[in-house]
Amino acid sequence: MDLFDLSPKVFFVYLVILAVIQEIGSLTSSMGTIRNMKFSSQERRTEKDGDYWLEKATGTLKGQLRKRQQTNRAKNIILFVGDGMSMTTVTAARIYGGQIDGKNGESSSLSFENFPHTGLAKTYCVNSQVADSACTATAYLTGVKNNRATIGVTANVTKYDCRAEQDSKNHVTSIFDWAQNANKSTGIVTNTRITHATPAGAYAHSCYRHWESDRDIADSSKAIDQKRACRDIAQQLIRDLPGKNINVILGGGREKFLPNSQDIKKGRSDNIDLIKEWTKEKSERNLKNKFVATRSQLIEANINETDYLLGLFTDSHFQYALLPGKDSQPSLAEMTEAAIKVLSKNDEGYLLLVEGGLIDLAHHANKAHIALHETIEFDMAIKKALELSNANETLIVVTADHSHTLTHSGYPIRGSSVFGLAGISNVDKMPLPILSYAAGPGFHHTFTRDGLRYPFWNDQIDKNFRFPATFPQQEANHGGEDVPVYASGPWSHLLTGSYEQNLIPIVMAYAAGIGPSRHSNDISSLNKK
Repeated sequence: MDLFDLSPKVFFVYLVILAVIQEIGSLTSSMGTIRNMKFSSQERRTEKDGDYWLEKATGTLKGQLRKRQQTNRAKNIILFVGDGMSMTTVTAARIYGGQIDGKNGESSSLSFENFPHTGLAKTYCVNSQVADSACTATAYLTGVKNNRATIGVTANVTKYDCRAEQDSKNHVTSIFDWAQNANKSTGIVTNTRITHATPAGAYAHSCYRHWESDRDIADSSKAIDQKRACRDIAQQLIRDLPGKNINVILGGGREKFLPNSQDIKKGRSDNIDLIKEWTKEKSERNLKNKFVATRSQLIEANINETDYLLGLFTDSHFQYALLPGKDSQPSLAEMTEAAIKVLSKNDEGYLLLVEGGLIDLAHHANKAHIALHETIEFDMAIKKALELSNANETLIVVTADHSHTLTHSGYPIRGSSVFGLAGISNVDKMPLPILSYAAGPGFHHTFTRDGLRYPFWNDQIDKNFRFPATFPQQEANHGGEDVPVYASGPWSHLLTGSYEQNLIPIVMAYAAGIGPSRHSNDISSLNKK
């Protein structure tokens, strides 16, 4: 917009705004000034007019000026991790979600985008410029960065090194340990296997993230002469601390807990039923426990009679919400609701980790339509948590573990479907997609086997369409850029700015007075020398 093209009245209002902002001396006086500002052209509030944007910006300014720092202790902590939820994913999902609701997609917002505080987290591993979900989970759950593909151990442990894994000096404690030591209830919700990298970061110590069951270790040639030294991740969840004391465990991955059988084709080879073991151990301790395997069983569960809830709804990962075959599995929002209702019974508060893991799996397959829909599912779980939690005593953090290489480009007109075309190339006269990837199986939708550009005029309408990728890979690679962090509640202002990813659990612990901050009776005193 050229300022000199504005009407004198609008230009004068613009100057008034600048003057008011420059003269802000205190929050109280400035709020009084801003509150009294009026725009005269009430009948012309459209995007084509300058006063529309000036009034919109002033409304945002009012909101900024109303912000207050919450410095009371956080009773509860909820950490939402959108696996692979890059900044581009957030933007494209915002547009997609807005259009689903019949709104102007570009100017819509996902629920967490309205949180008062935002930051950027650096995601690299100790030995890798671009991170995976294992080293990042260790960072944002323990406060320690480590090597790619390892979980809950220091960087002294490299991939496949069972002996180093077994050395307790190399183990790091997670915020789940800290919360349990403070008598808080703890829970994990995910739509991936519960032994997958993100949830495993809460409870496991592993030199290789993919050794989720004993079969995985036995089938691996990398653990020769060390197989018996390594303990699979599922076993650690059921038998070790803090895993065995986690109150709510909801996700997929039954095959990692049950013996091989006609029903479980990739089950455990040691013939151990870890689900029965979990139930028996809880009953022997006189703890009210419940195991559920279907959506209906979860919904019908008596929360008042359940202090420990284990739900494994699929043999492996969940089915994508956009595709058929998901009737027996609960939604991420339904699992989040059940978890909060169980955990909220503890007067000391709770810690809950919720992962939207299917965002990442869809991105790996270059299936952008599914990835964005899974982001909307993730946002619905956040909305449910906001509905069920007390904002004054609950710190909610929403972030991603790492990025993906999804690109949102071209010059599509406003209102375009993000799954559509940005136009036609002025070089080869072929279609230009709005969304594409740097690498992945979608390469075959960039070039044909004859080396010609793939003519995907209408293919992207298919929900399973693999969006074009520049370079061929069996799976898309992660992205190395920083990931957004959105925070609301007590001490959320500490998560503003740009910082290392391992700061996140340290701030959460500080807010709740647990772990590294457990010795402070008055949390506000920690910022004093």
